[in-house]
Amino acid sequence: MKTYRAKQIPEHRGRAAWRDILPPRPVNEPLTQNITADFVVIGAGFAGLSAARRLMQLNQGAKVVVLEAREIAEGASGRNSGFMIDLPHDLSSDDYAGQTQSTDLKMISLNRMAIDFAKKAVEEYGINPAYFDPAGKVNGAASPSGVQRNVDYAMHLDRLGEPSQMLDAQQMLELTGSSHYLSGLYTPGTAMLQPAGYIQGLADGLQQTISIYENTPVKAFAKTGIDWCVETPKGNVSAACIIIANNGHLESFGFAQGRLMHIFLYASMTPDLDDDMLKKLGGQPRWGITPSDPMGTTVRRIDTVLGGNRIITRTCASFLPDMVASKQAVTRALAVQERKFNDRFPALSGLQMEYSWAGHLCLSQNNVSVLKQVEDNVFSACCQNGLGTARGTMTGIGAAELASGHCSEITKVFSNEPEPKKLPPRPFSTIGANVYLRWKEWRAGRE
Repeated sequence: MKTYRAKQIPEHRGRAAWRDILPPRPVNEPLTQNITADFVVIGAGFAGLSAARRLMQLNQGAKVVVLEAREIAEGASGRNSGFMIDLPHDLSSDDYAGQTQSTDLKMISLNRMAIDFAKKAVEEYGINPAYFDPAGKVNGAASPSGVQRNVDYAMHLDRLGEPSQMLDAQQMLELTGSSHYLSGLYTPGTAMLQPAGYIQGLADGLQQTISIYENTPVKAFAKTGIDWCVETPKGNVSAACIIIANNGHLESFGFAQGRLMHIFLYASMTPDLDDDMLKKLGGQPRWGITPSDPMGTTVRRIDTVLGGNRIITRTCASFLPDMVASKQAVTRALAVQERKFNDRFPALSGLQMEYSWAGHLCLSQNNVSVLKQVEDNVFSACCQNGLGTARGTMTGIGAAELASGHCSEITKVFSNEPEPKKLPPRPFSTIGANVYLRWKEWRAGRE
């Protein structure tokens, strides 16, 4: 049977700020010998660790091994903005609304299953509850067109029977300390995470019953008799079943080739703000703003318990099918972020960011995931469509259930999804996608 050899291992640009602002934790040793397992999970992010937890729930006493190419929370789980969103959040739309009402209702239900799964993990493993804050979020509008998008989205939510609350400019000022926003749309169901803290806590809790190896990239896997042999630089794992939970790097192993859109988003984080800066800033100590236009600017403020009094700004996107962001791209995005930051917080204008980074997202043209069996006893929990915290958790659960022969609402829904659509060939897809992203950024304007 064919050997599936990785073309590349995940490569990250910039430091994983969410991890770096937390107290250091002991790093697990890499795999250095040949071992056996019942299940091996490739990737220790939201999908991989959720898969491992669900495997243990369904297969008591099973030996589960998780292999992480870098350190825990160094990858995407330490590079997102920490919004675990329950509502429709279609990044390809104008206002996040999905395709149909029935599809949206189904996804809301599944998203909430994922959020509840995470909430129970926090309770079970004693993870700092501040790292999982069910505070809700706000869609911020900074222009008349943004206000109208919020109105349209609120009407869509009303048709779905979902609550929301419109905030005026004064309420937005009181929340954020910024007069940039004309209005906001508050929705209560989002959990706001310290994503690295949650993932580290989940990994530490799971290690009571499973084995996690860090700095252990998977080079290849191949069938040897009835089992799979998973090859790493210094040791191999022989297992009956594999779960691939590395999002876009599924394509590195040869699956879904030419069907996955590798998008990089860029973000920056301030230093820990001192008392004088906080006084100038005003507003509340914790909040999260997603833009009314999906291609706008996400802004989040955190406080000491999450790693310091800081503001995170995320904007700019690139389509990079080779799955590596350049230093120049991070530098370009940082300049845009600093301008966006200054627009929103003129009292702190000129503040130098302490961190800037790129984060790898994986989308499909038709907004579907790859949650299925891709080879005999090899299951994928990949392509999160820009919703890595909720959709990653969900696909991890679903892949574990498929691998365990367990049927659920998650496996039913995702098993009926079509394949990701084939993308146009290079260089047309690359040029076209990046021109489109730049146009969308320009159109977003003040958002």
